[in-house]
Amino acid sequence: MKIIKHEFVEFIPDPEDMEEGVIYVSIEYDTAIHKCMCGCGQQVVTPLSPTDWKLIYNGESISLQPSIGNWDFKCRSHYWIKNGKVQMAGDWSEDKIQSGRHTDLRKKKEYYSINDSGSFLDKVKSIFKKLLGL
Repeated sequence: MKIIKHEFVEFIPDPEDMEEGVIYVSIEYDTAIHKCMCGCGQQVVTPLSPTDWKLIYNGESISLQPSIGNWDFKCRSHYWIKNGKVQMAGDWSEDKIQSGRHTDLRKKKEYYSINDSGSFLDKVKSIFKKLLGL
């Protein structure tokens, strides 16, 4: 099991400055970012929100819930980050991935009480603008 470190930062570092095995957490921007734990080097963004990922900090290490499935990456890695350790998980079928995406979208719509796609897209754009500092 791979052990990782965390670093609380205000701003996320540039991708070329990010270290392997470190999760950068910006509480101000509600985001945790790291390089993929498979070693492929892809940047993994995990927004922290009631409908996305939950960060747990126990004073020594962090956990992210739910698991991280990098289904759009070539590596298709899937893992859990629990108490500063990476636990690799199995691949998902395309049906399971699509089902998970639909469930995520439904939860977002319910949480934000958004009934039309225009309002939902405006909320998503707002989140990304905040992340990028625009």
